[in-house]
Amino acid sequence: MDYDVPAQERKPSFLSYLMVGLVGAVIGGFLVLGIAPQIIMHRAGTLPLAASGSDGTANIPAPPVYLNATDLEDPYAAIMLVAQEVSPAVVGITNQASMGFDFFGREYVQDTGGTGVIISEDGYIVTNEHVVANAKSLTVSLADGRSFPATVVGAEKSTDLAVIKIDATGLPKATFGDSDNLKIGQLAVAIGNPLGMEFSRTVTAGIISGVDRILNISQDSAIRLIQTDAVINPGNSGGPLVNAKGEVIGLNSMKLASSQVEGMGFAIPSNQVERVAKEIIETGRVRRAVMGVHLVDKEIVKRNNPNIKIDRGVYASRVVSDGAAHKAGMKDGDIIIEVGGVQVSKVSAIQAYLSEKSPGDTLVVKVLRGNQEMVFELVLQEAEN
Repeated sequence: MDYDVPAQERKPSFLSYLMVGLVGAVIGGFLVLGIAPQIIMHRAGTLPLAASGSDGTANIPAPPVYLNATDLEDPYAAIMLVAQEVSPAVVGITNQASMGFDFFGREYVQDTGGTGVIISEDGYIVTNEHVVANAKSLTVSLADGRSFPATVVGAEKSTDLAVIKIDATGLPKATFGDSDNLKIGQLAVAIGNPLGMEFSRTVTAGIISGVDRILNISQDSAIRLIQTDAVINPGNSGGPLVNAKGEVIGLNSMKLASSQVEGMGFAIPSNQVERVAKEIIETGRVRRAVMGVHLVDKEIVKRNNPNIKIDRGVYASRVVSDGAAHKAGMKDGDIIIEVGGVQVSKVSAIQAYLSEKSPGDTLVVKVLRGNQEMVFELVLQEAEN
């Protein structure tokens, strides 16, 4: 009788263990290199931000680092010089804002943050109106670590500008440049406090991407803005946009937030900022200039009244009696084709131009009446509040 003899068990050799270990190490290495960085980056983006140091004290900014000869060989030396020169005049603004009341009459209060620019040694600071809106209290944080309560001197929604004041003297102040001379492509440096004082006086750099960008604030208000690709984040509002000379050329105000666009930030031109701030300091308010005429875009005219022939310009549907336009000689039905020597095709362009003027200023307007071009000089009047 034949019997099946079981095969003798083979024990794995040392070489087999070694090969398995090497293969596992190689695979593990690829996993670490390919996956771990993604996990770290994802978590880094979700870490909570502390508002103070680990011991609970406020973060005191480090002293400025001055450039040496080696630094000046750096192609970005101009940005370093600008940051060093302007940053001391940049402040953080904390607004304890009233957000309304609930059904039981309890008030909602929320701390919001923004940026401001010191414009005088005795404590006047310019910022955006939306940074100080609905304020119950304001706190200004200086570059040297000191903090002061602030009061609103005046604010104006149609230009999104405000001036606040702290009780301090001998402060570093910013120097303003001429925003009318900006060129597309020139250096633009933004300084501000994105996401609060933990990242105070953050510096980003780019270029002037566009000028004369018109943005509607409301139905009867528009402003002219500077476009830049320098990064502007929440909290940068009210901070300076600076040229290579260290001059403030704009006040950072807003950005386009969309997954379809990138690098589109906007700043209020410095000439507008200076004019409005000066008027607020002197009078506590901003006087708005008006032409005394109701304006309609040509597209709306064509859609609603096809009998009116208009191929360019802006339609003057009604000239207000005793207004600036009426006194100058304009009539209902005139088509405005130029304002201040600049061709216009939108109501918003005229509104933006007027936002930079004061009552009493003279405005040269060219109109088309029938087939005849006519020029009028309007002495602008003050808008009723």
